[in-house]
Amino acid sequence: MACVAALSACGGGEATRSTPPVATGPAPAIVADAAANPPVGSRLPTLDTDICKAGELQWLVGRSRTEIPVPVDVINRRVACTTCPVTEDYSPYRLNIFYDQQTGLVTEVRCG
Repeated sequence: MACVAALSACGGGEATRSTPPVATGPAPAIVADAAANPPVGSRLPTLDTDICKAGELQWLVGRSRTEIPVPVDVINRRVACTTCPVTEDYSPYRLNIFYDQQTGLVTEVRCG
């Protein structure tokens, strides 16, 4: 009971709540600068770039996999059937050439 009397004596019995101020106006320069210049490790290539040069081999789609040219840089090229297991890591520098296992025809050429 003493607590109730003490509380009602301090503020008239009602607790007052203060709302935090809402920021208005332009964003701080630090945030704007971070958006314009992301850290080096977070920069990903844009989707419209063809880093792996998949565009140069689009002519393979619909042709036999035996027509796939022998690569100079075998590290950044993967040839696999569409139902074969492959790693799911993404590398914009890797050229993927997928073919249908039954027909042997190339179905897709893309980066990744």
